[in-house]
Formats: sequence, structure tokens, C-alpha cells
Amino acid sequence: MSLGILGKKLGMTRLFDQQAGSMIPVTVIDVSGNTVLQVKTPDSDGYTAVQVGFGDQKEQRVSKPDMGRFKKAGSTPKRFIQEFRLKDGTTPPTEHPGLEVFTEGQWVDVIGTTVGKGFQGVYKRYNFGGLKQTHGSMMHRRTGAIGCRSTPGRVWKNQKMPGHHGNTRTTVQNLKIVAIRLEDGVLLVSGPVPGATGSYLTVRPAKKKTA
Repeated sequence: MSLGILGKKLGMTRLFDQQAGSMIPVTVIDVSGNTVLQVKTPDSDGYTAVQVGFGDQKEQRVSKPDMGRFKKAGSTPKRFIQEFRLKDGTTPPTEHPGLEVFTEGQWVDVIGTTVGKGFQGVYKRYNFGGLKQTHGSMMHRRTGAIGCRSTPGRVWKNQKMPGHHGNTRTTVQNLKIVAIRLEDGVLLVSGPVPGATGSYLTVRPAKKKTA
């Protein structure tokens, strides 16, 4: 994994692309306040990595062991902590990684937790098309058959059925950094990203697209 940064989703807006003559929907991500909590090296830990914290947390909500870690790092308690593993020999940052990690036009992956939808049927959860809407049918939004008599005589694992929808950790890959606002400490990334406004995100260089 390459070095990334943590951030908070502020919402969506749009920018005008003068070359294409069209609007680009973008997500605004606040990445100010990233703090390095620990640097791991092959000598001490067997691999190279950096732990980054983001977002202040109240002291009374932090356990004593975690509070000791924050004091050792000379940092205030953080709400969101992520470890980025680096290649051996890489020099990790020692203080506050920020917008200098990325450049405009770079492709990134954004990781977040999707909005929870609660218990949902197959219409909403899996985009089923439904059954007949006429002729006295009472199965308009139902699942339909989920098995077949004595063979196999059971319901297959991972059968698409009603259940809890959303609130899962999701990665959206290959989003483009449209703009970087250094004075505001924000990234503007093309398209939507997982999570509600105010949710925490991880932004890292794209794994499958480099140019």
C-alpha cells in the first residue's frame, strides 16, 4: 500500500470544465489535520508503515492504553486511525502528511462506510425487477422461488434475499483529483464517494490505474 491520507466528507458540488465545456460533479473532502502517530520500521516491527490519526476525540472517550499511545506521539486523542504500509526503504513522513501527498489529475481510491438503509427487500437491496403487476398477482415485490424441491433440497448459500442493506466498508476505485485547495485544506474528487456528509474517508493512490 502507498501512503494515503484521512479525511472527512463535506458534501458534493460541481466545477465547470472549460476544455470539455461541461460540468463535473465533485466531492469535497477535508484532509486538514492528519497527524503521524507512529512510524514502524523493519528493525523494530519487521515492516515499514506509518499510522495516521485524524479528527479530534474527547479524552473521556479514550481508553488509558490508547491515551498513552497519543501522549507518546505528542498528539491529542484522535477519532479515526489508519495504518498505511509502505515499501521497505521508503522514508515515511514524521509529522503531518497533507495535500502534498497527491497532485491534481492523479487517480485515487476512496474508502468509506456506506449509508445504512436498514432492513430492505430484494427490490431495493439487489435491484430485482419484480413479478407480475396484473391478473390478481400478490407477488409484486416478492423474491420468488429460492430453491427447487428435493434437489438440492436446500437453499444455496449467498442466495439473494431480503436483509440488512448498507453500512458496509466500500472502496470506490479510480476517481480523479480534479482540484486541490491548499488554502482550505480540501481535495475535490470527481464523482460520489461512500458515506454520508461528515463521515470519515481514506484516500489512497489508485491501485489499478496510474495514468
